[in-house]
Amino acid sequence: MTQTDAPKPANQKRLMKSAARLYAVQALFQMEQSGQTTVQVVNEFLDHRFGAVYEGDEMLDGNISVFRSLVDDAVNYQAPIDQMTDRALVAKWPISRIDPTLRALFRAAGAELTQSDTPPKVVITEFVDVARAFFPEGKEPKFVNAVLDHMAREAQPEAF
Repeated sequence: MTQTDAPKPANQKRLMKSAARLYAVQALFQMEQSGQTTVQVVNEFLDHRFGAVYEGDEMLDGNISVFRSLVDDAVNYQAPIDQMTDRALVAKWPISRIDPTLRALFRAAGAELTQSDTPPKVVITEFVDVARAFFPEGKEPKFVNAVLDHMAREAQPEAF
């Protein structure tokens, strides 16, 4: 077994999944802003973002299958995910009025809540961390926690 074939430590696998979630939010945001297709944005991220070096800091490689699934599922199931998000939001704030970064985050999280077997509490924790990465000084992480808790209870009530 070569070094690249060796199993990755559990912590490294977890970090790669976390990075994939962050990249998925960025990709979904970019798709909405630029009109790029799923194929275009996924290829760009895999070719230029995973493991890229910015100002001397190397970005983590993301888990490619998690990244692809989140982006594909968020796009393929966008309407029901957006409807679920709308039900979790205050009536005066439909998803169309939400910050585009948060909209991308809710779509990625909604995809994972509805299309994967990841426990909902893990999804919530992971995406609250993503919100902290984008909004380190704001109230958005608490808002994300509340909305995702509502979405998770709708998507997987048996888990609560």
